Order: sequence, then C-alpha cells, then structure tokens
Amino acid sequence: MSYYTGRHALVTGGGSGIGAAIAKILKDKGSIVTILGRNAEKLAEKASELDVSFAVADVTDREQVDRVFSVAVGERGPIDILINNAGLAEAMPFSRMEDEMWDRLLAVNLTGVYNCTKSVITGMLQQSMGRIVNIASVAGLNGYAYVSAYCAAKHGVVGLTRSLALEFAGSGITVNAVCPGYTNTAMAHQAVDKIIEATGRSREQAMTELLETSSQDRLIEPEEVADTVIWLCRQESMNGQAIAIAGGEAV
Repeated sequence: MSYYTGRHALVTGGGSGIGAAIAKILKDKGSIVTILGRNAEKLAEKASELDVSFAVADVTDREQVDRVFSVAVGERGPIDILINNAGLAEAMPFSRMEDEMWDRLLAVNLTGVYNCTKSVITGMLQQSMGRIVNIASVAGLNGYAYVSAYCAAKHGVVGLTRSLALEFAGSGITVNAVCPGYTNTAMAHQAVDKIIEATGRSREQAMTELLETSSQDRLIEPEEVADTVIWLCRQESMNGQAIAIAGGEAV
C-alpha cells in the first residue's frame, strides 16, 4: 500500500490540463479521486476516462462549494488531499482594465482557494491529517506587465499558503504551493492566440516570445507539475513552500 491508497483527493479544475494530470496520477497511486469544475459535460467525460468521480461547482460560490464538498465527503469519505487548481488568466493594460476583470480574476484565483480550503480544514483538523497543494504560478513570485490582476491573485495564493502552513504546523496538515511557468495547456495556447491577435505575428513567433524567459525553450508539461504535487503530498517535512517549475526562469 502506498501513502495515497484509499485517501480521498479532491482536485478543482480537474477536467483538463494540470488538474486532469494530477487527478490521473492520484488515481494511479490508489487514491479515491473527485474532480470538480463548472463544465458538467467536460467533467463527466474526463471522469469516465480516468474512472474517478466528479462534482459540478463554481469555486467562487461559497454555498455551492460547501454543498458539493459535503456531498463528496458523504459519498467518498473525508477529504484527505485538496488540490486547489482552478484558475483563470486574462491580460489587459492596467490603465484599461475594468473593475469587473479585477474582481473576476481575484474571485477565481484567490477567493476560490479560500472557499475550498475553508470547506476542508475542519475535517482535516478533526482527523489530524491533511495535504493542501495550491497551484499558483511563477506570476505569484514575479511581477509581469499586463497581467496585474492575475499576478496579484497568485501572489495572494502564495501568501495564503505560507500563512496557513504556519497556522496549522504540528496539526498533521501541510500547505504548499506549486508555481508553474507556461504549461502546455489550453491557457498557454490562448496566450499565444492573444499575442497573434495583438501583434500579427506567426504562431511560431508568438510561441518564441512566450518562451523567451525559459532557458529550456519549451512549455512545461502538465505531468511535470503533477509529479511535484504528488511528491509534496507525500512529504510531511515540506510545508509552506512555493516551488517554481519554470524551466530556468529567474524567480
């Protein structure tokens, strides 16, 4: 039996990309996995492919989160591992950014982490065990032009991670963050599309611009992020860390 055997792991944003890769490796290692997201059709398809359960909720809605998490616990047992992966990235010069965009990015990327963590923390404290891994970003460690709202939210995730790690140290709960650079997911390819739209460059030129901060000259693969998440879940000594997966990018 591995550390993960029989443990209930819930992965937000689990229908694709990094979340789906994390769900797969947790399932392969013996965990009872629930993936959560807003798109029921996409979640059902991925859950069937991975042979895991799924739940539909918007992480920005506290009532939805509490209700869905309660159902997941009732059906599959206490949540031992929480992966806060749901996220949203948008770019806009600060001078042109509308308030709604700021509110939206903070709600999904930061308040969503708060809502989900708040829903599991009492149960984890009761069983004196829990692993929380927040998928932040190198934008939570560095500043980048034109993505001020995203950077602010991800910096908030890193700060929340470090604060909770200290608050719950010694309780059997660890809280860590993983900070990927550009990863081979729909989000990165949408960023390339935005560069093409704004500059008229070719896809190859746009991808080169996106990768100019990485000495490896390639996108990070979702499975590489998932491997780090799995390692953090196993290591009780790792707590309050924000680990960059960035291909050599200075952080």
